[in-house]
Amino acid sequence: MRGAEVVVEGVGKAFGRISALREVSLKVAPGEAIAITGPSGSGKSTLLALIGGLEQPDSGEVLIDGRPLWHGRDLARERRELVGFVFQSHLLLGTLSARANVEVPLIGAGMHRAQRRARALELLDRVGLDERAEHVPAQLSGGERQRVAVARALANEPRLLLADEPTGALDSATSERVLDLLFELRDRLGMTMLVVSYDSAIGARADRTVTLVDGQIRSDGTSAPADGSPPSISRASDVGTQDRTGR
Repeated sequence: MRGAEVVVEGVGKAFGRISALREVSLKVAPGEAIAITGPSGSGKSTLLALIGGLEQPDSGEVLIDGRPLWHGRDLARERRELVGFVFQSHLLLGTLSARANVEVPLIGAGMHRAQRRARALELLDRVGLDERAEHVPAQLSGGERQRVAVARALANEPRLLLADEPTGALDSATSERVLDLLFELRDRLGMTMLVVSYDSAIGARADRTVTLVDGQIRSDGTSAPADGSPPSISRASDVGTQDRTGR
C-alpha cells in the first residue's frame, strides 16, 4: 500500500464569528506520520476535519494525491475508500459485537456478508482481539474498545489514517499499547497518518510534529537538524502563516 499525499493550501475556516484557521498550508508526504499538537482551541481538530472531508474550508484547498477534495469528488465514497478515522471516544455501536462493529464500514462498500465477517476477524486478530470478537463494547475494557475502533478504521484498507486524541481517554499503560499498535500498523501498511494529541509520546514517535497555536502553525518540524544536514524527503513541507484563533 502507498500512503496518500496530503496538501493543504491556504486554508481558512471560521465557525460563526470564531476564526479557527487562516491561510494554513501544509504538505504531508505519502507514508509520513505527523503529530499535530498545540493547546486547546488552537485549531488541531478543525485541521484534521478539513483534511478528512468532515468540514469544508471557507477558503483555500485540500488536495489528496494532487486532486482537490471538494471539487468533482464523491466525498462519502472518498472517505469510505481512502480515509480511516479514530477518535478519542471509540464511537462503537453498543448493541453490536466487536466483529459487527468492524463490519459496519464494509456494508457501505458492498462487501458480501461472508467476506465482511472474514475481514473483520482478520483485523481483530491483527489488533489482538480475536478472542473478544463476539463481545459487545460493555464487555470490553477502554483499551480494548479503542483497539476495536482502530480495527474498524482499517476495515477498508485506508491510505490515510486520521486520529483525533486516540489515547485521550486512556491510562498511560493502555495509551502506550494503543500507540504501539498505531505505529506498528503504519509501518506495516505504509499508510499516511496524522495524529492530533497532547501526548508528547506521540510526537517522539512521529516523523515530525506540527504545532498549532491560536490557529497558526508555529512549527512544522521541517527545520534542518542540528548537525547541519538537510531534512529528509519525508520531512518536506510547505507551511504558510496563520493568525486567527480557533478550536
